[in-house]
Amino acid sequence: MDKVIKAGERQVMEIEAAKLYTHSPLSIPVEIIHGKQAGPVLLLDAAIHGDELNGVEIVRQIIEKIDASKLKGTLIAAPIVNVFGFIHKSRYLPDRRDLNRCFPGSEKGALASRIAHTFFTEVAQKADYIIDLHTGAINRTNLPQIRACLENPETLRMAKAFGTPVIIDAALRDGSLRAEAEKFGIPVLTYEAGEALRFEPIAINAGVLGVIRVMQELKMLRATRRKLPESVIAKSSSWVRAESNGILRTMVTLGDRVSKGQILAYISSPLGHEEITMEAPKEGIVIGQQTLPLVNEGDAVFHVAYFTEDNDSVGDKVENYIGDIIELVEAKDENLTTGFIAVPNQMNNS
Repeated sequence: MDKVIKAGERQVMEIEAAKLYTHSPLSIPVEIIHGKQAGPVLLLDAAIHGDELNGVEIVRQIIEKIDASKLKGTLIAAPIVNVFGFIHKSRYLPDRRDLNRCFPGSEKGALASRIAHTFFTEVAQKADYIIDLHTGAINRTNLPQIRACLENPETLRMAKAFGTPVIIDAALRDGSLRAEAEKFGIPVLTYEAGEALRFEPIAINAGVLGVIRVMQELKMLRATRRKLPESVIAKSSSWVRAESNGILRTMVTLGDRVSKGQILAYISSPLGHEEITMEAPKEGIVIGQQTLPLVNEGDAVFHVAYFTEDNDSVGDKVENYIGDIIELVEAKDENLTTGFIAVPNQMNNS
């Protein structure tokens, strides 16, 4: 990106990622908002997996509210990184590669590697901080959560500011944007919420509020006096897998606290004569689950996070958080035009 954007201005750019069979260019849309006052550079990106749509709406809502003349620093907004996948409603690129396992990429590699290289060198490396927006896969949904490498104090500071009830201290995965950016000293948060190919108001509103709180923590926006939600750090998590094939009847849902041995679901035959139970391996909180009621043996059905803090206390924090977000979703704000909540009086800077 060689264009100069003056302080207090904003500009939309198209970064050519590849060409279609017709030789028509396929570009990654990026909007850069250069604040009137000096400050950090934050990259807000979504749809590295092309079917993960909640982040696209989060980015749209954020850039709609930002006033460049009152912003400290620069916001780089990339709502659709995997444009191939987005067009085809697919997680992957045409060669079936996962873009989030191809960073930093290579300008002479396969298609996925070339796109990763372009985005990483032209966009990601320009940032001081990154918020990477994701959802669960198709037929799998996630409780709003932050995944981050908390060994980095700046990453931990951002994670606490974002304010999801659960923060997963997640190891870095080779080839991911998060892993490669951290190698360059760029703190990255991965926000996970909701399911692929869906717009989900709770996931979207929680994401919008979280991004705003991070920008306030970074002094890019004026801070409010509202108390931040209390987050709890999970040091481990695991998937509970189906031990047989059949029809799934779930007994718990996202955010539920579960005790060791508690029945999470029943798996039965179509006639119901044969039935087995799925049980929690130990005490924790459900942070992800399969939404399709048909399972095969070995399918990952429930994602449970484990805490050192009292499970009831964690559960209360999750319930309070979800309740607050639901209130926002249901609020009748005069600025609502899309069915999603606007966030009034929090986007202005002094």
